[in-house]
Amino acid sequence: MSDIVQSNIVKPSAAVDLVYDPYSFEIDKDPYPYFKRLRDEAPLYYNEKHNFYALSRYEDVNEASKDWAIYSSSRGTIMDPPQHDRMRKLVSRGFAPHRIAQLEGRIRTLVCDLLSPYKVGDTFDLVQDLAAPMASIVIGELAGVPESDRAIVSQWNEAALQLNEGDNAARVFKNRQDGVQDLRAMNMQDYLKQLIAKRRVNPQEDLISAVIHARVEEGDGDMRPLDDQEVLDFVGLLAGAGVETVSRMMGWAGLLLSQHPEQLTQLAKDPSLIPGAIEEILRFEAPSPVQGRVLMKSVTLYEKTLPAGSKILLLTASACRDERQYKDPDRFDIHRNPKHVAFGQGVHFCLGAALARLEARVALEELLKRFPGWKVDKDKIEQVHTSTVRGYKRLPIQV
Repeated sequence: MSDIVQSNIVKPSAAVDLVYDPYSFEIDKDPYPYFKRLRDEAPLYYNEKHNFYALSRYEDVNEASKDWAIYSSSRGTIMDPPQHDRMRKLVSRGFAPHRIAQLEGRIRTLVCDLLSPYKVGDTFDLVQDLAAPMASIVIGELAGVPESDRAIVSQWNEAALQLNEGDNAARVFKNRQDGVQDLRAMNMQDYLKQLIAKRRVNPQEDLISAVIHARVEEGDGDMRPLDDQEVLDFVGLLAGAGVETVSRMMGWAGLLLSQHPEQLTQLAKDPSLIPGAIEEILRFEAPSPVQGRVLMKSVTLYEKTLPAGSKILLLTASACRDERQYKDPDRFDIHRNPKHVAFGQGVHFCLGAALARLEARVALEELLKRFPGWKVDKDKIEQVHTSTVRGYKRLPIQV
């Protein structure tokens, strides 16, 4: 990060009226005007009230995302190396390219089943009736959650992530550091503890069993099993990332394509454009717009030294709209095929990225095969506010 070009350095007095709060519902409705001001006026932003810094430019976010040793994820639910490497190795076989490719047939059958009740002229919820159940079933099958329990586990997960109006960064961050569990998450935590206990006694061919019965190497070379909390953290992270990210990404796909009907028509006529469209959807509306980090040692950025222990946000969604990286970044263009940071970088690059892309591609292929166009019922859409993802809980469309 020290090699990043120090340009457009802004003195504090130039941005006294610029306030960015990632837990503001009002900002969350449309954060991009705020992001643009951050990039232009305060590329290293400091929020005095909540005591955090934020990086908003593509180059800064990209480089910081790779530098896990300084910009650490270890204070939250995401691990850093060497723990991260051991855990990733344990589960990577379940997300290997050949394993993901084998899932395509199952995902396609599932999508077809979910779409089968609808015909041209009908209205259904793209998120609740297609994206969320698809993602929940797929990740549930991989993880080993019994079919009868997947719907309620998905509901618990969404409730655990959702913010109440008035929540703020300082409170949420402190609760995570102190290990305080929100009451909304307790049912899911209890359920997963029971499932882990069952898998310890009766392992199955699933990711939960693989993690439970694996052995990890400690620093002294000794091997040990993961304790219940480590398994619980991993399963919770897997459920959240596997369901929430895909659900929000599909919601954005439905909305953005309805707002650009000429591009929707192009996709319906030429499905080979769908993978590129998915990348542009991810860039234009990153499902996970903000990544929290803690500095493990002091760094100097934009002529300011940040001490070790500082909280810093990497604004992924802002980076994906940076004029320094993209031409006309606020224009949605399925032909752009962009390089982006929506799935992270380095050791924390999303393990399930290939699965998310596969689910989105298959869902759009089957949706467009049946319905080459749709309109969103704007009066009934419902945005969800969470600490990790941004998008829609409900997105009714008329096909």
